[in-house]
Amino acid sequence: MRQFHLIKPATRAFYSEFRRSKTFSFFNFLHGYFYARWIYFYIGMGTGKHPLSRYVYPLVVRVGNLIVKNAPTENGRKKIQFQDTYHGKVVPLQAARELVSVKENINLGDLEKIIPYALARDIILKNPDHIVAIDCPCRMVSDNPCLPLDVCLVIGEPFASLVLEQQPGHSRVISSEEAQAIIKAEDERGHVHHAFFKDAMMGRFYAICNCCPCCCAAINAQRKGTPMLASSGYVARIDESKCRACGICAKICPFSAISQNGSVKVDPKVCMGCGVCVNHCRFDAVHLERMEERGEPLEIRELIRHHQAG
Repeated sequence: MRQFHLIKPATRAFYSEFRRSKTFSFFNFLHGYFYARWIYFYIGMGTGKHPLSRYVYPLVVRVGNLIVKNAPTENGRKKIQFQDTYHGKVVPLQAARELVSVKENINLGDLEKIIPYALARDIILKNPDHIVAIDCPCRMVSDNPCLPLDVCLVIGEPFASLVLEQQPGHSRVISSEEAQAIIKAEDERGHVHHAFFKDAMMGRFYAICNCCPCCCAAINAQRKGTPMLASSGYVARIDESKCRACGICAKICPFSAISQNGSVKVDPKVCMGCGVCVNHCRFDAVHLERMEERGEPLEIRELIRHHQAG
């Protein structure tokens, strides 16, 4: 006789995994489930683009305060802001491709030097070859979204199966090779790759978003002074001997960090080291340079090698 389950299998697996995580609370689990189940409503409310947002916004603020209130403490004190609960790390093209090429399970916890936030800074990948492409929530709630839509990549379990189960009309299973092709195509469109972390996703890395500056909530928050994104650890540098002042890098920079007034200049305080300008310069006049004070890069293969050696 066929059994009937009120709670679907991937949701049960998500709950079971959450119970084993260090961030577990029933509130956080419900938050994570709500996020996966109604992600377009969630992002629409958060960005103010949903038609009901002005009426429901006070509730959104209350829930946000609850998220912060229920966050773990450090030495009995809360040292977090709202952006600590949901944030991204900028990763250049090659680093993004590496993140969707991992073949083995890994457990890298508390990467403070790489992910400089009080919460959500673990990389725990189970079945990392399980990858789901989902229609980008930021693009979906935009009036005139960039295309294509299915450019957000959910990586590993239980997240991939949860999203596939809760968003069957907006998600699909893809291979590592397809994921790399999506990342490459988005790079060619001038879009930047972010590795996203969230407290309600067990405080872990769970997705790569390929973000356009016109639709992306995180980029727009960053521009308005809310630091939702961490630098890649690199900054763009211009080789003046090769530069032809064509202006392409200034036009394509997602963070408006490059200006042209005769010569081309990079503002290192604004540059996030995404590498979009590097990949679009026809004269090989731009390169990325490590800047120690901007944090360490999220380069998964190097992290795995270091972990295995240690």
